[in-house]
Amino acid sequence: MNMFQSIGEVFVLGWRTFLALPLAWRHRRKVFDQFFEIGNASLLMVCILSFFIGAVLVLQSGPVLVERGLANYVGGMVGITMCKELAPVMISVLIAGRIGSAMAAEIGSMQVYHEIDALRTMNINPVHYLVLPRMLALALALPMLVIFAIMVGWLGGAIVAASNLRIAIPMRPYFETMREIVEVGDVANGVFKSFCFALIVGVICCHQGMDTIGGPRGIGRSVTKAVVNSIIMIVILDYVLSRLLLE
Repeated sequence: MNMFQSIGEVFVLGWRTFLALPLAWRHRRKVFDQFFEIGNASLLMVCILSFFIGAVLVLQSGPVLVERGLANYVGGMVGITMCKELAPVMISVLIAGRIGSAMAAEIGSMQVYHEIDALRTMNINPVHYLVLPRMLALALALPMLVIFAIMVGWLGGAIVAASNLRIAIPMRPYFETMREIVEVGDVANGVFKSFCFALIVGVICCHQGMDTIGGPRGIGRSVTKAVVNSIIMIVILDYVLSRLLLE
């Protein structure tokens, strides 16, 4: 019963945040602050993660394709896989763990120490003041981080493909094949997924923060629930979106 109640509360919070969108310009300063905080906290980790994802992808699948005479398809395989699946999912999971946990902890602390009640006393809507800027910033930042991750992943794959003796594919044919196979729609596919993941991570983490009870220990439980639930929903939503976009 608690699970269905939590799901309902998440949808209600998401709907209330959506209705508050006309007020976004009023809170633009907080949106930009959150946006730059997300970027500064995540850019280096995104770069490292995506580079080695592309490198490992080529390292594992490149020799298999070369042995079967399909060396020309290594670049296309990396391009499609990174932009449609690996970059959106892996970067969203990273952001859920790094940024989502921070959101849940910050709002949870405010809930435990009655700062949110103080906002209500001053006639300030917590959804408008706390949830809306964070969700907008996440919805703007995550697609940009995914685009950056896609390019870095392609570069990581190209470096490994050119330097590994079992693959030995120069960068020029690697990227030429990628250009022939990867279309703009494939990149847009991944960016759209990341936008949806950003919304679900934002609303789940903010809800867990606002639902915190029980002092510091309750904050720890809320952060754990926020990250775990966000990752589960990312995987489920990834399947649903992949099915819809393929059809």
